[in-house]
Amino acid sequence: MTIFVQTLDIAGDAADRDALPTVALKDTIDIAGTPTRAGSRSLDDAPPAPAHAEIVRNLLAAGWRIAGKTTMHELAFGTTGINRWAGTAPNPKFPDFVPGGSSSGSAAAVAAGMVDASIGTDTGGSVRIPAACCGVFGLKPTFGRVSRQGVMPARSTLDCVGPFAADMRSLVACMAAIDPSFRSGSGPLPSVDDVAIGLLETDADAGIAAAVRAAVEAAGLPVEPVRLTGMRAAFEAGLSIINVETWAACAALVETGLVGEDVAFRLRNAARTTVEDVGRAEEVRTTFTAEVDALLDRVAVIALPTMAGPPPLVAEAGDTSRLVRMTTLVRPFNLSGHPAIAIPLAPVDGAPASLQLVAAKGADELLCAVATRIADRLPPPD
Repeated sequence: MTIFVQTLDIAGDAADRDALPTVALKDTIDIAGTPTRAGSRSLDDAPPAPAHAEIVRNLLAAGWRIAGKTTMHELAFGTTGINRWAGTAPNPKFPDFVPGGSSSGSAAAVAAGMVDASIGTDTGGSVRIPAACCGVFGLKPTFGRVSRQGVMPARSTLDCVGPFAADMRSLVACMAAIDPSFRSGSGPLPSVDDVAIGLLETDADAGIAAAVRAAVEAAGLPVEPVRLTGMRAAFEAGLSIINVETWAACAALVETGLVGEDVAFRLRNAARTTVEDVGRAEEVRTTFTAEVDALLDRVAVIALPTMAGPPPLVAEAGDTSRLVRMTTLVRPFNLSGHPAIAIPLAPVDGAPASLQLVAAKGADELLCAVATRIADRLPPPD
């Protein structure tokens, strides 16, 4: 399976290496002695990274074993995970559907049971979307909470490093490893007995909306309907910001002529983003962030689908430039910087479905506690 672009066996000084939990890393994260290629032929000749990214050092210090680097959507600029040069990761649980991008191999490695957890990055849904497509858990932490030192691109106002896992226990353990300040590393998650959940009004397909509502109500916590009027504007603003920041990071690579045609096309379009576009997007960022903050003063967690509909079928996903709207319900929270998690649900009409939860900035522990409560009460998979 095209999941690992390089297999590794890197651990600390533990006597019994085989007993250590295993983790795979997206190929935008530096591992000393290994080139970071970001799934692109334009970086095929990249030199080995001179040092580990900070999160890699944290993982090793916490007793994890690095199993390898995973394939991804080229230059982390796409939502499907299709990569004609580095290889497209299969979707182990839903093989007819795309694995999701851009952290496709990281989600697939967990879904296939190849590792205990994996690490991806999320600039516009790139952890939560592949988690939803592959039927696993995926966390986008609060912006800035997890170190991005040694992670491509070097500069971003949207991107977050986050873990994938097949269950909440493993996800929490991995989060505690990459972020030593995460409190569950030294004690239980916060109590959620008194928290309220706001069920967000969206335009999701009826079957997905019903599955999300059922999962939230099964948690036995107070639930109330809520709205965010700025979701559409925040989605569009998030596109403007990611366009200008990714073009700044990747323009020189596009000029080599070695970037895949689909990604190069989107990047050249991204280059048309104007200073005025960015200025308007930053105004939306301020307004939408305040709206989300105000809502999270009323409820502890916002619940909504991770994707409004099923992911594309592999057979129908050739034109990746048309698929960016897979992220309409996730990208707004990259713009605002709030932590968000994807929780797998039972398939809807044979397609993967996923619940997204969003919490206040810095409340990643509470977010994981509510996610654990909901996950524990979901029916077991068939």
